[in-house]
Amino acid sequence: QLQLVESGGGLVQPGGSLRLSCTASGFTLDSYAIGWFRQVPGKEREGVSCISSSGGNTNYADSVKGRFTISRDKDKNTVYLQMNSLKPEDTAVYYCAAEAERYRSSYYLGCPYYAMGYWGKGTLVTVSS
Repeated sequence: QLQLVESGGGLVQPGGSLRLSCTASGFTLDSYAIGWFRQVPGKEREGVSCISSSGGNTNYADSVKGRFTISRDKDKNTVYLQMNSLKPEDTAVYYCAAEAERYRSSYYLGCPYYAMGYWGKGTLVTVSS
């Protein structure tokens, strides 16, 4: 069973930085597009960023463009989300997700919610002074 684990969340002041990590157990992330999503209680889960299996394609939500950077380290079997210039509105539980098996051989979709088949349990990011 494919399992994803997020780490790196915590409390940070506005303007600060955090780096989230997404690792996998029992399989390699190499052949999966990986997305980061976030959710605030009472709101829908929203896409934050996505990276293709090759790492050659990335995309970001408008709200985080220029502040967040997604990357992957194949040797470490890890996908990162570097978050800079954090704002209070970035406070949320952050989830990483891998695309479902049926979409793995397709062209880069950019991690729409419907295409994600595996999810981690999330890590809480709180931006507050």
